[in-house]
Amino acid sequence: MSPDASPSGEAELTDPWVALEPGADPAERVRVLRRAHETFTEVGTVPKPVRAVVADSWRRSARAGVGPDGVASVELADGELGAYRAEHPLAPVMPLFRELLGTFAADGEHLLAVCDAHGRLLWVEGHATTRRRAGLMNFVPGARWAETAVGTNAPGTAVAVDRPVQVFAAEHFIRQVQPWTCAAAPVHDPRTGRVLGAVDITGGDGLAHPHSLGFVQAVARAAESHLALLAPPVPAAGTPELIALGRDDAQLLMGGRRVRLSRRHSEILVLLARHPEGLTGDELLCALYEDESVTPVTLRAELARLRRTLGPGLLASRPYRLTVPVESDVAAVERRLETGAVTAAATAYSGPLLPGSRAPAVVRLRRRLADGLRTALIARRDPDLLADWAHAPWGEDDLDVWRALAAVRPTAAVRSRLAALESELSAPPTWEHRPAR
Repeated sequence: MSPDASPSGEAELTDPWVALEPGADPAERVRVLRRAHETFTEVGTVPKPVRAVVADSWRRSARAGVGPDGVASVELADGELGAYRAEHPLAPVMPLFRELLGTFAADGEHLLAVCDAHGRLLWVEGHATTRRRAGLMNFVPGARWAETAVGTNAPGTAVAVDRPVQVFAAEHFIRQVQPWTCAAAPVHDPRTGRVLGAVDITGGDGLAHPHSLGFVQAVARAAESHLALLAPPVPAAGTPELIALGRDDAQLLMGGRRVRLSRRHSEILVLLARHPEGLTGDELLCALYEDESVTPVTLRAELARLRRTLGPGLLASRPYRLTVPVESDVAAVERRLETGAVTAAATAYSGPLLPGSRAPAVVRLRRRLADGLRTALIARRDPDLLADWAHAPWGEDDLDVWRALAAVRPTAAVRSRLAALESELSAPPTWEHRPAR
């Protein structure tokens, strides 16, 4: 057997993010994928030659309780949808999307779709007949196409893994979607790097080509460049700003430059920004390290590296402190919660604080901030705010929020997810899920 051949006789893909390489037989690929999909839905294992990105997505879809015969639910009705779209950060680049992808979609009988960071479709435009066909599976504005709702699909998977992806035919998790092929790329806030949503092109098998993936990726990058031109520039002087929510590596905006910090440096700056009076070495050691054997020498070396990263004059010692006030997105959320501005707080909350950090003080702050916001959301009983939290990666297993959402928006999809979650959380843990001692 050739080293480039798989056991099925198909050529291995040289780019794992491309669904079908030139020269491959689409019909044969469809047959192989359908057999693989049936195997997975019946026995839970993913056979070759399913791409790793698709196999991982199938597993996430199954864990989320998505069934292969499911259907997307429409969460934003006309009035809600219009108001939400008008205020969404991707609204200013819709003319650009239409200019770059509109003609391609109409001439090729494809669809241009744009979703938000939660996988909800905001715009679906293109060939009229294709749009009507897509409507039969609720591929319409206002419908939620996140992986956790409808399984593997290009816009939902693109925001889940934060990179461009192509999904071909039976790679889709839901059978109703398997006649379609789509390619999508995430679009980021050029200032913070936060995922705003994704731009997608959906149609037939003709889209299963490397060029379509490259095209949609280029459109996403063009949108980010356009957003950067529209956004106010980072001030050359003034208060430095620390961005630490929803990311493991914080960013510091200061003096007209953007500094990406290591995880440890991110933790240190988050703590020092909260303590303008400064922290002693012993206090920082206790705040940063679970391991009590870490020595002050290790911490001093870390602080020396941070001082070189920040430049002269910003980090002082005895006690360790920042020499100028530093604004942070954490403080912005806290201030809004304290004044009762729950909607503004939820908008500013782009995810848990340094989610990968295990520093004791950061873990406590992360939990306190998330608990404070979710408590305020439950008390507010706003269905849109609750839905945004419940459908975010950090809220998809939040039983209290799902119960609150079911009380104010008891749709079939919400009730089904709540029932599944209550069943999961009431079951005793298996040996696979028991935490290590």
